[in-house]
Amino acid sequence: MQTNLHSSFLPTDASGALLVGRVWRAGPANGPCVVVVRAGQVVDITASAPTVSDLLDRDDLLDFIRNCPGEPLGEVAGWLDKTMTASGKPGAEKLLAPCDLQAIKACGVTFAVSLLERVIEEQAGGDATKAVQIRHELQRTIGSDLSAIRPGSPEAESLKHELIRQGTWSQYMEVGIGPDAEVFSKAQPMSAVGFGDDVGLHPSSSWNNPEPEIVLAVNSRAQIVGATLGNDVNLRDVEGRSALLLGKAKDNNGSCAIGPFLRLFDDEFTLDTIRAATVSLVIEGQDDGFRLEGSSRMAEISRDPADLVRQTCGAHHQYPDGFFLFLGTMFSPIQDRGDEGKGFTHRLGDRVTISTPSLGALVNRVQRSDAIAPWTFGVRALYRNLSSRGIAAS
Repeated sequence: MQTNLHSSFLPTDASGALLVGRVWRAGPANGPCVVVVRAGQVVDITASAPTVSDLLDRDDLLDFIRNCPGEPLGEVAGWLDKTMTASGKPGAEKLLAPCDLQAIKACGVTFAVSLLERVIEEQAGGDATKAVQIRHELQRTIGSDLSAIRPGSPEAESLKHELIRQGTWSQYMEVGIGPDAEVFSKAQPMSAVGFGDDVGLHPSSSWNNPEPEIVLAVNSRAQIVGATLGNDVNLRDVEGRSALLLGKAKDNNGSCAIGPFLRLFDDEFTLDTIRAATVSLVIEGQDDGFRLEGSSRMAEISRDPADLVRQTCGAHHQYPDGFFLFLGTMFSPIQDRGDEGKGFTHRLGDRVTISTPSLGALVNRVQRSDAIAPWTFGVRALYRNLSSRGIAAS
């Protein structure tokens, strides 16, 4: 990757953005460090903020990010460049996912289009060859525009009763238009991969796709403090066989990518920016010339991001280390790749780019989850590493 392309991976207004991240440093540190980006430079602030979880809980967060002392590590362009070639190299310096101790949660079926596709997966029983026929039938009986239905409303309840009468009601319809959102645990703390890393497909899956999403950062006080990009790698054939296989479908080695940086909310970048964002996706095949472009328009989400956060945490559920929350996507690829009627599925080596102007771009390559680098550096390793460097986490 050429250095002069690095700007496409950063927010278009990067000079004014408050960007927080994590990097793996070699040398004496030999471990993860919390960094901020100032004037195009990556600055290590681990001595003052040992974890991102600690950092996001500060009452003076924005002032601290702008002014706290730190160690300059070089241009952000250089870090982006070397990260793109570091995947699979043990101990290589690179960007990491910009979260650490936080729980990683995800919302599903938050867009009408993705609701239909989940119902299709369920009725197809994980068989991609049945998807086209089922899609046509559902559009005939349900209709393709569910976006006008507000979840939990009297109109939604009326539609539910009618679909039950028709015999077409689904558990996915329940979380799509019912009062309660689908919120699940996507990945374990410290397990997400970052910008430039390989993402992993479970070796048993033959029908899968990326899910380009915006990810909110929420601190321990349930305050939404920023946002980043995520790829919620999706195994359609596994979840389609049974919703009870959601854990197997969603939480595998490398199945969660987040990055490149966390952008904090300020006067110029707010939750309203996220509500108006369009998330773009490009998939480029490594050896078949395949290219697919798609997008997810946050204005079409059926549940407001703040409501999804409220459904995730509150008096009923606390997160003392905070959490990162995937907001879902309207992107569901149905373009055939290969045999007619079988739709899209990944091939090894695919390059996936997820982007939006205010957050930059998250880039990953697709491999098998049992072939990429295993996840070995967890919470205990983080605390041992910080202790060995004389840094006490709060």
